[in-house]
Amino acid sequence: MAITAKDVADLRARTGAGMMDCKKALEQAGGDVDKAIELLRKSGAAKAEKRAGRETKEGLIGHYVHHNGKVAVLVEVTCETDFVARTDDFKGLAKTLAEHIAAASPLAVDESGIAPDVLERERRIAEEQAKESGKPENIVAKIAEGKVQAFLKEVTLLNQPWVREPSKTIGDLVKETSAKTGEAVSVRRFCRFQLGGE
Repeated sequence: MAITAKDVADLRARTGAGMMDCKKALEQAGGDVDKAIELLRKSGAAKAEKRAGRETKEGLIGHYVHHNGKVAVLVEVTCETDFVARTDDFKGLAKTLAEHIAAASPLAVDESGIAPDVLERERRIAEEQAKESGKPENIVAKIAEGKVQAFLKEVTLLNQPWVREPSKTIGDLVKETSAKTGEAVSVRRFCRFQLGGE
């Protein structure tokens, strides 16, 4: 099947990937657009993983204030160049992150932001619950570790399911933006204010 310039342009409009990447994906997928999108997502995610270690000194502060004025969020999202920081994809990610943080109340960006004593408390509670329910001693630690991992998934921003589309995590959204922009993208920090909160 011949791949036309229009096919390539349509795929580029849908994915934000480069022209040559779109052409190659369409050729590999035999002209099947859905398969081509899947191939682009896989290769984009792989490229994003390679970029993860690169330095991110540019970016912007995303913000959101809830309509009732009682919840507000600031989030620092970084990338490698000012050019990418000004793109709609990057600005959209920052806005989406701020809205998600307002709704989901994460405690930290990732596990490194959770205090060790909090993790230890969660582990201790899980172990006590497992023991009280009569679980054998040899699997109590495994059950506790599973519950700690579930806790981290619930309270760390990058591991949380996105409130608008729970089949994706926030980490997936960050990787997708990195794949689209061709730069390392990261969430450095955030602050969530709630009226009457601590």
